[in-house]
Amino acid sequence: MTISPINMSERKELGIRPGDTIRVHQKIVDKGKTRIQIFEGLVLARKHGDEPGATFTVRKVASGVGVEKIFPLYSPLIDKMEIVKRAKVRRAKLYYIREKVAREIKRQMRRMAVVDFSTESESEMAIKAAADAKAAETEAKAAEEAQAAKGAAEAAEVKAAEEAKAAAEAPAPEAEVAPEATETPVETEEKKD
Repeated sequence: MTISPINMSERKELGIRPGDTIRVHQKIVDKGKTRIQIFEGLVLARKHGDEPGATFTVRKVASGVGVEKIFPLYSPLIDKMEIVKRAKVRRAKLYYIREKVAREIKRQMRRMAVVDFSTESESEMAIKAAADAKAAETEAKAAEEAQAAKGAAEAAEVKAAEEAKAAAEAPAPEAEVAPEATETPVETEEKKD
């Protein structure tokens, strides 16, 4: 009498027990196609011994979420099983691991710094981008004005230095006729008339 189309004695000899880290290759049928999905995790419990209805529970953490699957030991949908690691445990059922993991996560959460992250709507993002662009534009204008002022100040300093140098090199002018002497005779002539 055949209970399952798989080799039952091979699965029985594998000797899965709680504490084992196991890799289960499961057949999954998608739109007529069959693929193999690997589920690797810790065996929490083994129930019903080696009888035809025997099951084992496997737990893994996927993306920070605990996932548990109960597999029938002799299921034809299980392609292959591999024991990756074997740990010595002192209990037949390791359900306490669920709470233990939760406690560890809570402990880690307490150690974390409090931060405030939030999402932005598209309109808020557009307003923020416009404000950033305007600020960048005003900074660029201010930088250009400062550069122009700096250039003008440097040009004025150079011009003043050149004028001072030219004044120092130029010969002293000779004494000229005083303008008052020329004006006085004109005044006298006007009085005579």
